[in-house]
Amino acid sequence: MCKPALIDAHIHLDLYEGYERDKILQELELYSVEALISVSFHLQSTRTNLDLSRRDARIKPAAGFHPEQELPSKRDVEELLAFIKLYQQEIVAIGEVGLPYYRMKEDPDVKVEPYIDLLEQFFIESKRVNKPIILHAVYEHAPIVCDLLEKHSIEKAHFHWFKGDEKTIERMKKNGYSISITPDVLYEKEIQELVKKYPIEGLMVETDGPWRFEGIFQGRMTHPGIMHRSIEKIAEIKRIKEAEVYKQLFKNTTEFYGIS
Repeated sequence: MCKPALIDAHIHLDLYEGYERDKILQELELYSVEALISVSFHLQSTRTNLDLSRRDARIKPAAGFHPEQELPSKRDVEELLAFIKLYQQEIVAIGEVGLPYYRMKEDPDVKVEPYIDLLEQFFIESKRVNKPIILHAVYEHAPIVCDLLEKHSIEKAHFHWFKGDEKTIERMKKNGYSISITPDVLYEKEIQELVKKYPIEGLMVETDGPWRFEGIFQGRMTHPGIMHRSIEKIAEIKRIKEAEVYKQLFKNTTEFYGIS
């Protein structure tokens, strides 16, 4: 029996090995995956994702700079912003952008302020080109990002693989921000609690592939098809029929990203 349609709201398709990417694209229809929001690490990553999208319309590219790496040069930032301006009709969002939580945990010398300055540039660009923003902002960095979103009056914000405190969750709910749930919802209590608390109208599903997962996914390539297991778990946690969860999350994702 064919499963209902879904969309991977956050995947790094350009980071897969070529043969893995080919396998995924060949099997999307088999797993009822209608689209992939392919986020970028930097300018070259953005170029690759745009190129992939031109070959396969199911790939929806986002342009950004992942914060868990060294800061780009001023010239690199200018080139990326110019690229976004030039190809704004072909990209669906600005992302992945945010703050370097894990990098700062590993290296106390990394300062958050330059990353905040960079993030604000992406927020300004997101407003200018009227595109949603895809965020890497967890734990104590999430309130900082909420402050910036409010400062720039940005409403279409997607916090991918979000983790944070109760107060921030309530603030995000109030502001109508979206979050996406990864396959670790099957085994991580923190993510399960988040699903309980967050309204279904603000949920999407993602893989963050090629990142690999544990539990029943141990040792397996991260394939968008595994999101069906996420949907099953979300339905169980929220005590909503699976068919309704599929329908709502598909609606959430297509409307947020303007996918027809």
